[in-house]
Amino acid sequence: MPVLTSYSRWAIALICGAMLAACATLIGPRQLELPQSKLQQSLERKFPVHQRMLGIFELELSHPQLAILAENDRVSLSLDVQVTPLLARQNWQGSMVLSGRLKVDTARNTVYLSDAHVDRFAMRGMDEGKQNQVASVANLLAESSLRDVPVHTFRPDELRYGGVQFVLTGISTRPGALLANVQPAQ
Repeated sequence: MPVLTSYSRWAIALICGAMLAACATLIGPRQLELPQSKLQQSLERKFPVHQRMLGIFELELSHPQLAILAENDRVSLSLDVQVTPLLARQNWQGSMVLSGRLKVDTARNTVYLSDAHVDRFAMRGMDEGKQNQVASVANLLAESSLRDVPVHTFRPDELRYGGVQFVLTGISTRPGALLANVQPAQ
């Protein structure tokens, strides 16, 4: 009888292990929806952004407004811009709109704006020559100043479901939201 009890324990443990493994495989890749309103709130906490441009201008980017361009998996970002020359007592205010594709950093569970380019750049009170000078470096500015500003960073609990930890594998857009592709961690 003691031999049967020993086999029974092993059999029960083996069956339980197999059931847990089967459950883990049932929880496969998923998509998490990130509503535009949640993304907007996250972005607002990261601004204003200050940067020196070409060593002669102080730049402030503020009041981000995110738009999701679902038809081509891109996002657009409208920003207020203030440019202050370091050697002058004036400043110029205006706006810019840039767009880019989304990129994921799987190590940090973060979604970034990548390949950003300026779609529109307009400054009030700046003569056309100076505006053309500033606009000519606006694309460099967009890429350099927004490179490290995440659109969204997932908290570890956002990537846990049914006791399984997931990892971010990709991102896509749909009207009014981003869809994060995740899969169980290995």
